[in-house]
Amino acid sequence: MTAPRRTGERVRARGGRTAAQVRWLQRQLDDPFVAEAKKRGFRARSVFKLEEIDKKHGLLRRGTAVLDLGAAPGSWTQYAVQKGCRVVACDLLEMAPVPGAAFVRGDFTDPAVQERLRELLGGPADVVLSDVAPNTTGLRNVDRLKVEAVVEAVLDLLGRVLRPGGACLVKLLKGAEGTILPLVRQRFAAHRLIRPKATRPESSELYLLATGFRPEPSSS
Repeated sequence: MTAPRRTGERVRARGGRTAAQVRWLQRQLDDPFVAEAKKRGFRARSVFKLEEIDKKHGLLRRGTAVLDLGAAPGSWTQYAVQKGCRVVACDLLEMAPVPGAAFVRGDFTDPAVQERLRELLGGPADVVLSDVAPNTTGLRNVDRLKVEAVVEAVLDLLGRVLRPGGACLVKLLKGAEGTILPLVRQRFAAHRLIRPKATRPESSELYLLATGFRPEPSSS
């Protein structure tokens, strides 16, 4: 996308706003991706991360069965539906309905939730998306370990929901790839690390795109 120019408008510290709230509001106001998401009717700027990856790597096509983990507020689900995909979304948080998609509120590591996701998919997914972001502490090593645990849980789920040859796109933090990539190499034919243009400059997030899923013989 061609990012629109910043407005130059400044947020005033009034109405009981804290300094942190003012900084957050100013960042939102200055962010061209926020403005573009609003203009195009998407719920969050994160949609442009998925859009860039999809356009470059052809991840989503009409009829693709997609499982979207950590879906709220729903911009990735919106994008996948617009591409003509069949989408089942899941998040611990409530999410406003996205026409054309099914939603399950719950923990994707819960066997009961997994069973419901499989039921709604009506068969294995072609693509699993995970933009799950655990609550951060500000301590780099602690946050990295928390992200690693989430990604390992996603990889564990794949044997139950992803078709052979399928693809997975999952969020990482820099430093987590040392632990995660050996696991991915065991289960996928190919992988790459991607830092989309919409990633904030101060963020250490990366996205791992893995293709050619090879389920373990014992997976059910």
